Parts: sequence; structure tokens; C-alpha cells
Amino acid sequence: MMGEKKRLILSLGIGLLVSGVALYVTFRHIPIQDLFGYLKTVNYWWVIPAVAVTLTGFVLRVVRWQLLLSPVKETPFWSAFHPLMIGFALNLLMPARVGEIARPAIFFKKEKVAFARVLATVGAERVFDVFTLLFFFAGVLATVKIDPQLDLTFGRYHLNRATLESIGMTTLKLCFVLLAGIIALSTRVSRRLIKRVILALPALLVFSGDEFRERVRDKVCLRLAKAVDHLAVGLDMLKSPGKVGRCLLLSFLVWILAGASHYIFTLGCPGVQVSFLEMCAVMVILCFFISLPSVPGFWGLWEAGGVFGLLIFGVPAKEAAGFTLANHVFQIGPVLIVGIVSSIITGVSLVHVPGRQDQEAGS
Repeated sequence: MMGEKKRLILSLGIGLLVSGVALYVTFRHIPIQDLFGYLKTVNYWWVIPAVAVTLTGFVLRVVRWQLLLSPVKETPFWSAFHPLMIGFALNLLMPARVGEIARPAIFFKKEKVAFARVLATVGAERVFDVFTLLFFFAGVLATVKIDPQLDLTFGRYHLNRATLESIGMTTLKLCFVLLAGIIALSTRVSRRLIKRVILALPALLVFSGDEFRERVRDKVCLRLAKAVDHLAVGLDMLKSPGKVGRCLLLSFLVWILAGASHYIFTLGCPGVQVSFLEMCAVMVILCFFISLPSVPGFWGLWEAGGVFGLLIFGVPAKEAAGFTLANHVFQIGPVLIVGIVSSIITGVSLVHVPGRQDQEAGS
């Protein structure tokens, strides 16, 4: 437990540093009075349809998770909705994206399904998200005009088209690594090989006694081998082409709605004149930025990504900063509120972060 707290504190410290630098670099040339002056000119009535579209996207996320959960347990809508929204709320309140671990832990407590099985569905969900974002990113680079001579200074970094392409390729490589891991766990032969390797690990402890090696085998290796089996069950849905196709379709709809929500809010922001496709490009860039360590709620990196993306398409710095800051509040605010309501309904405390005992209980 203390180890987990130390990791959270370390993650928060790194996040504070990264977010602080990002906030400084983003707003250092924008007078605070000009920023507040711009925020007063925004037509906030556009928040209502933007928030409605955002929440519709989360409904589709729940439907997609139900599909991923189907081999583990047929799950009613609300039984999937509450853990998902609580998980996203925790990502906004706690460092290190604790919500990704909290969601399967909450589901385990409520539905009595092995933690590792549910965690596998969350991992598969993230793979669908990354592939969809990469598809959007490829479409953006192919259809949206980005001046090849554009070179924006962000602190000591230079952000340009080449930087975006490099980020995209790095993300693509990571996605293929995750996909290879999923395929290995989903294939019986490779899964059996992985388990044999795990169970053979104690034999490498040649300078230890038989009793210690047996303890390692019982306490560590057997649990890991069991977790591999649970993860494989959680990924069983990927063996159905029809369900995979539906998950891909839902993933595209989720991110189209996310882009639409961002775009709708631009209609109430003077000086932010971008097309829907350009706004989708800004959203993808923003997602690349917030994938880095940051404080809860992605403060700093969200603003840096949004402002950089809008500057690419000719939006002035003051307007870009004002839109991004206000949009950030209205994108995460409703998610946080719904997550808190879900925690009240289910009796799950947002203060308690699921720890090692929750994971071991569900293994």
C-alpha cells in the first residue's frame, strides 16, 4: 500500500512539473487581462449542445464496453455505465490515470468478475481508441493543409509538421506492440508458451534455496500464470469479427462526436474560425499532448496541445488560449459531475483508490 502511495506521489510530482512548464510556456506571452477580456466575449449558450454531444459520446463508450465485456459477463447498461464514468472522473481527480485501474476494480466488487478479465477489456478499449485516433491523424495529414515551413517555438522545442509525423509514428509503433501482446494472449499456443516461461522463472534463481524458489513459484509465478488466463478470457471478444467491426464503428462514432463537441463550442468563440476537419486535427494533437504525464485533469498539457493545434490553422494566440481554456472546463466538468453522481448512486468512494488488495482479490 505504501509503495502505491509513493508511486502516486511520484507521478503527481512529475505531472506537476510537466504541467507547470506547459502552462508557463503556453500563457507567458498572453496578458492575463486580455485572456479574461476574451473569455467575456464568448457566447456560452453553445456549451449546451457541446456538452450534450460529449455525453452522447460517453453513452457510446458504455455500449462499446458492454460488447467487450460480453465474453466475461453479459452486463446491463447501468452496470457498465457507473464504473466507466467513475473511472473517467478519477482520471480527472487523481494522478497516474488511476481510473483505468479503478474501473475494473469497481466492476469486480459489484459484479464479482475477476479483475484481470475486466482489465483486459479496458486495455482492448484503449487499443481501439488509439487505432481510431491514428486513422483520424492519417486523414488529417492527407487532407488538411499544414504549411511545411511552419515552425512554432514551444519552449526549447520546435513544433512543426515533421514533429507531428514523428509523434504519430511513435504512437503507431506503441499500438503495434500492444496489438502483438493482445494476439499473443489470445492465441492458445503462444499463451501456453508464455505460461511455461513464467513458471520456469524460479529455476533461474540458482543461488537461492529450494524453499525460496518454491515460494516464488507459489506466490508470484502461479498468480501470473492465472492472470494470463484471465486476461485471455477478457480478450475473447476479439475473436469475433462481427463484434470487432461493431467496436470499430462505435470507436469512430465516439471520436467523431468528440470532434463535433469541440467544433460546436468554436461557434460561440469569436476569432476561432476553423473547419470541422481542422478541429478534429486539433483534437488529435491535443490527445497526443495529454498522453504525457500531467496533473489530474490534464491541466497545462491540454492547453499546450489545443493552443499549438489552433495556431497551426491561423487562430491568434489570445483567441486560441481563451477557447482552449474554456473548452477544457466544459469538456471535463460534465464528466466529473456525472462520475460523482455515479459514485453516490453506487456507494463507491472517490477518495479510496483501489489498491493491490483489490487486484489480488479479483485475480
